[in-house]
Amino acid sequence: MIKMKLKKHWLTLSGVVIGALGGYLYWRYVGCASGSCPITSSPLFSSLWGAAMGGLLFNIFKTENKSHE
Repeated sequence: MIKMKLKKHWLTLSGVVIGALGGYLYWRYVGCASGSCPITSSPLFSSLWGAAMGGLLFNIFKTENKSHE
């Protein structure tokens, strides 16, 4: 059952992982020097925001396989 869900949503899940990594790397190398930026001042928030954006972005490219019964 889990394997079937992973196979169905692999593109969105890979977008979440890539987005979280991208968010963390953005915090690490760009970040917010003053600490007043609500998203990029924390690695957790930056990673969560990146995961959400990556999942949404990769989900755009997902195709639906509809079988005609």
